Amino acid sequence: MSRSTVFPGLHTPGAGFDQPFEMLAACHDRVRRSLQLLQRLVEHLLASGADAMAQDAARDVLRYFTMAAPAHHEDEERHVIPLLLASAEPRAHAAAERMLDDHAEIRSAWQQLEPLLQQVADGRLPAMAELQAAAERFGDVHRDHLRLEDEFAFPQARDRIGADLATLAAMGEEMAARRR
Repeated sequence: MSRSTVFPGLHTPGAGFDQPFEMLAACHDRVRRSLQLLQRLVEHLLASGADAMAQDAARDVLRYFTMAAPAHHEDEERHVIPLLLASAEPRAHAAAERMLDDHAEIRSAWQQLEPLLQQVADGRLPAMAELQAAAERFGDVHRDHLRLEDEFAFPQARDRIGADLATLAAMGEEMAARRR
């Protein structure tokens, strides 16, 4: 298989911080692509071992979920969850609580997966059954989490802000400032 077929490059989100909800959605696209890369990496490791292509892919997954994903969760915890909790709708409160629980579960799953990916990045083959289980758990916790945020939490939070351009601008500026 060619490199472009097995591990296509990941692209940066198309939205900017001047559109904070679009940026959050674009980050979800990146999460999905990184999870797909993780799945292809596990398949590649079974067939070809921890070769240079696998090491590069492991570094890409590590980089995204070590650096960008935690900032994204902080964005949600600072800007989306408080809007949901301010709602009078019980479903919004439940979604906020579930998001927080999911973030904790994602951190826990990452703690299992990260050292295994680091082994691959270092050119070593980890225990494959352990890697497969950790990668599956990590992917599973993301699936419903992303759906909840995309289909309910983000639209609800965006609706609560409405046409308040100043609030949207402040949200985007804060998100960008934490990344500088």
